[in-house]
Amino acid sequence: MSLFNVKGSERISSLIKQAVENGSRTAVVNGNWFIDKEIRIPDNFILCLESCHLRMADGVYSNMFVNEHHDTEIGRTADGTDRNIIIEGNNAVLDGGNYNGLSEKNHSQNSMPPIWKNNLLLFTNVDGFRISGLRCINQRWWALNFIYCCNGQLENIDFCSDDSWIDSDGTVNHGLIRGKYSEILIKNSDGIDIRQGCHHIDINNITGFTEDDTVALTGLDGTLEKSFSVCGKSSDICYINITNVSSSAFCSNVRLLNQGGVKLHDILVDGVTDTSENCTHMDRGIYGVRLGDIHMYGERHSSVGETYNITVRNVRSRGVSAVQLSGSVKNLKLENIMPFDGAAAIDDKRC
Repeated sequence: MSLFNVKGSERISSLIKQAVENGSRTAVVNGNWFIDKEIRIPDNFILCLESCHLRMADGVYSNMFVNEHHDTEIGRTADGTDRNIIIEGNNAVLDGGNYNGLSEKNHSQNSMPPIWKNNLLLFTNVDGFRISGLRCINQRWWALNFIYCCNGQLENIDFCSDDSWIDSDGTVNHGLIRGKYSEILIKNSDGIDIRQGCHHIDINNITGFTEDDTVALTGLDGTLEKSFSVCGKSSDICYINITNVSSSAFCSNVRLLNQGGVKLHDILVDGVTDTSENCTHMDRGIYGVRLGDIHMYGERHSSVGETYNITVRNVRSRGVSAVQLSGSVKNLKLENIMPFDGAAAIDDKRC
């Protein structure tokens, strides 16, 4: 492993500050750096990650990147919207590093921070963004998380979750096995999560291995969403295009879910390929595309008129089923669903 320089957060934040002061509003990051606290990216800014490896430092509870007004009072208002943020990667790695023990079970307890501190990137209330050319590895929870964000592009992003599971005798093993889910070290390590209030986002050319969902559109109204909701803005998730997802996902390659009154509509999923057949990180996933859920995550399941205009096509999967449907959905189009290696085509549990 190449040596990592310390104080990466301080160094990159300094480069950003200099670029704002000199008016270029563009900073270039090279080399290998430990990141020990969040790096804030301002409006109208281009961050170029060139041949660099950014790794979360051991024992820290922090995001790697956030937008400038994230988690501020003004950031929850229209006046605090950050605009036009670009992260361009070229041979760039964002690395969660060694796991810090923060999980969905223990977060916000006994002085532990909320679980979303483990997102590598967390953007809230951003209008206009492009994230491209990144390899995200060892994410400690979801890698890239977006809440009340719009007019964005996510493209050419590769993931590789930690695939460790631990035996009862403490032996560390690699390669996830369905019957050993409770022993998995880092659970729910999604790739991309598009949450409440997000709209007009294109997601294209997403690859790799994720312990949970590779791309998830999740409309819930939980603590996370309430923490970063924006006054006066719609909570709908809508006008999202997901194209060319080729991944090994232990749960779903693409996940669509809305409960608790959050609407999910005008979604295109086109081109999903399950690559798990020869994957060393896992045996096989559950679904290619999953819409809805029989389990309750919000206050109630979605009702008629809250999930609509969903198109899913060109799905090739060897999971339990290529497409799984639950709940109520209006105007659903399914085209060219291709199960293989023993998978079912469609598991329909709709109302």
